[in-house]
Amino acid sequence: MCRLLGFTQPGSHATLNSLLGPDQVAEYRNISVIHNDGWGASLICDSRRPSHISDGGAPSPELYTNLYKSTEPAYSDPTFPAFVNQDARSGVFHLRLASSHLPLILENQQPFSSDGITFCHNGDISDDQEINIVHNPHLAVSEEELRATGGKSDSAIYFAYILHYVSAGKSLPDAISCAVHQLRKNYPLSSYNCLVQTDSELICLNAYGHQVTSKRIIEVYQAYGVAHKAQDYRIIRYKNLPQGGILVASSGFNQPGDEGWKELENNHMLIASSLTGDYGIRHL
Repeated sequence: MCRLLGFTQPGSHATLNSLLGPDQVAEYRNISVIHNDGWGASLICDSRRPSHISDGGAPSPELYTNLYKSTEPAYSDPTFPAFVNQDARSGVFHLRLASSHLPLILENQQPFSSDGITFCHNGDISDDQEINIVHNPHLAVSEEELRATGGKSDSAIYFAYILHYVSAGKSLPDAISCAVHQLRKNYPLSSYNCLVQTDSELICLNAYGHQVTSKRIIEVYQAYGVAHKAQDYRIIRYKNLPQGGILVASSGFNQPGDEGWKELENNHMLIASSLTGDYGIRHL
């Protein structure tokens, strides 16, 4: 159960700070006082060295991925300012509140990354008895696919399902749809909100089962005196950027409609090109 934030602005050197603004970035970082089970980020950046140079190893690429994960909360991690001020054409950020008391180990921090795909999830995949999917011995993915995620959590299992369908030849948006469809057979009320990033796409999915914020989340927020901020917990909003591209974010910080923020409807997927800035929205 986490807070998501992502952007893409192709053909330019953008930072999260410049796109979102320092006040809202500070608001987002402050959410980690509650979502204090670690944080992570992934940036797709233009390489500053000459590309396609062979020097004994692999040819130098045009782009590189800067991936960071920590079990320290973002509000107290000195690395956070470096990431929000780094030039990138695409970025995803994740503030963690661990699902069902899963352990705070580095393997379970997000984003996960495998085969050029980076993944962040906001949700707790559990059944109506509150038994998490990590205890399910009959998953429809292999041990090898689970190991590929690097994680041991419900979110890692979700990512493994996506990788399974990508390996079967599905496009990334279709693989995400298939993964959610398969998981919902046994976990229909769970949240599958996620951000998925490659060097050419940024995909944001809003797909949750519970229409009302869970009692556990409200109690967590209530303990910090901000229960009102949990009411729209599963909402995801997006905002067009003036120079092309998109910002997407979970709720939790100020996203006023008069500044261009719009709600991404439940069971809808936003698919943005990191190459052109074009995006579309489709039903799950």
